[in-house]
Amino acid sequence: MNAMVLNEIAPVESSPLVWQQVDDPQPGPGQVRLAVRCCAICRTDLHVIEGELPRQKLPIIPGHQIVGVVDRLGPGCTRLRVGQRVGVAWLRHTCGRCSYCTAGKENLCDSQRFTGYHADGGYAELAVVDEDFAYEIPDGFDDVQAAPLLCAGIVGYRALKRSNLFAGGRLAIFGFGSSAHVIMQIALHRGCRVYVVTRGASHRDLALRMGAAWASEIAAGMPDHVDSAIIFAPAGSLVPDALTCLDKGGTLALAGIYMTDVPTLDYERHLFYERQVRSVTANTRQDGQELLAEAAAIPIRPHTTTYPLREANQALQDLKADRINGTGVLVI
Repeated sequence: MNAMVLNEIAPVESSPLVWQQVDDPQPGPGQVRLAVRCCAICRTDLHVIEGELPRQKLPIIPGHQIVGVVDRLGPGCTRLRVGQRVGVAWLRHTCGRCSYCTAGKENLCDSQRFTGYHADGGYAELAVVDEDFAYEIPDGFDDVQAAPLLCAGIVGYRALKRSNLFAGGRLAIFGFGSSAHVIMQIALHRGCRVYVVTRGASHRDLALRMGAAWASEIAAGMPDHVDSAIIFAPAGSLVPDALTCLDKGGTLALAGIYMTDVPTLDYERHLFYERQVRSVTANTRQDGQELLAEAAAIPIRPHTTTYPLREANQALQDLKADRINGTGVLVI
């Protein structure tokens, strides 16, 4: 098969992904193989490619928001069928036996493995995943619309849960990329008022067109205190600003898998009055199932920009430079 392969960690500006032929993957026991139709790109891909996450597997085929059609079943598969459209997300393996897994917190399992990081992902014509970690895609989405939901949507959904936002509440979003533009649609559908802080003028324009009550490059001037806030940008420097925006008893969720250092906080100004800071670590499969169901019911419509698979380097460069509104999607 053809794939875009990362052989060495390098800045994405150097176009480190190489178009090359690799052996077709074969599904093992309990695994299915997909003929990949598309794969959305993600900032986590940048963290893997540029070495901001600890190195795991090289060479590696990145990509963890995969939509495809099952073309082969490994021994023991019973849930899925050949020809069925499914999705693959970041989380691809947990032990299923530890105290975290048995308590519904499989996102904290010490044995967890991730797509496009520990195992080859979706920047390729074929991909393999454990049947238990493949998601059935609702019919209401086409392939390109479905792809961003598999990480941007799922992890954003967990961040929304962690932020304790209630129906009709006020939400501040910091950074308006792929996850944020999906999650804002859920918040608005729940009757919430949404404020957006993002440095990109085009991102602010999109947020306002999608229904944000206010959007600005800086948090100063936000017209109201908020009940919940989510930081999607990987910038620890935003934490004090976000906490300052919170009302008493409010909750801040940090959605990124990677974040720069958080500055010193002032207890009375930033944390007193029972303000909370909560991190977000990957997701559970339950999060994914809930997100896909709610996204189909609303329905959510991600904003996408498509690229041929061969142009993965360009797509990632555009992502890093904030030139993409919504989500970039590689089409095979």
